[in-house]
Amino acid sequence: MKGQEWYQADDVAEEYDDKRFSKGGQLIDRREKQAVLEAIMPVEDRSILEIACGTGRFTVMLAEQGADVVGLDISAAMLQQGRTKAQNADPAGTLEFLRGDAGRLPFPDDHFDTVIAMRFFHLADDPEAFLREMRRVSREQIVFDTFNRFSARSVYNWALPMGSRLYSKSEVSELLAKTNLTLVDVEDDFLAPYGLYRSIPNALASPIRAIDKAVGGHPVTDHFASVSYWNTELR
Repeated sequence: MKGQEWYQADDVAEEYDDKRFSKGGQLIDRREKQAVLEAIMPVEDRSILEIACGTGRFTVMLAEQGADVVGLDISAAMLQQGRTKAQNADPAGTLEFLRGDAGRLPFPDDHFDTVIAMRFFHLADDPEAFLREMRRVSREQIVFDTFNRFSARSVYNWALPMGSRLYSKSEVSELLAKTNLTLVDVEDDFLAPYGLYRSIPNALASPIRAIDKAVGGHPVTDHFASVSYWNTELR
């Protein structure tokens, strides 16, 4: 798993949300949360596991929507940020943070209705093994995202702290076939790279995002989207 040590550093965890989801990154945060909610709704009373939950962005949101959520991460520093965030939340469901390895999930088979993994598979050294483990503990549904091989991200991927694993659509389709998952829906988004949004104020990011949405959403432009949101079900 790429970046384990980097994500476990206290200073990285403390600055993680501010660096990625402030300024124009707020647009990314909202879109990712929208994608998760659209895939899972209705959320209320569902049992959900989020692996690599990080600072708890999705974990806390889903608990506030009425789900019973467990957020699992290898980084104690990230989990502490999530617990702090949860103190200011008003969950309608239950919320638990647990330290653990996504490759060896500490749960019995078929334990959750839904398993989600956001901002995870670009770090996975063995995506098939991780996806099989997610499938093992899920009864119904797995939701995850991938960064795409033919996107602008491929231009600067080498400059990132630990790089990213980039996927083509055919590679993900092969992963789903190998793990006996059925694709329900896939959404492609963000022609402009994430790094651009994070580096400029929201006032500048918003018109760029408007153009991005107007140009995107078509078979040709979707081929170059930065990210894909995958909603799958168990066969």
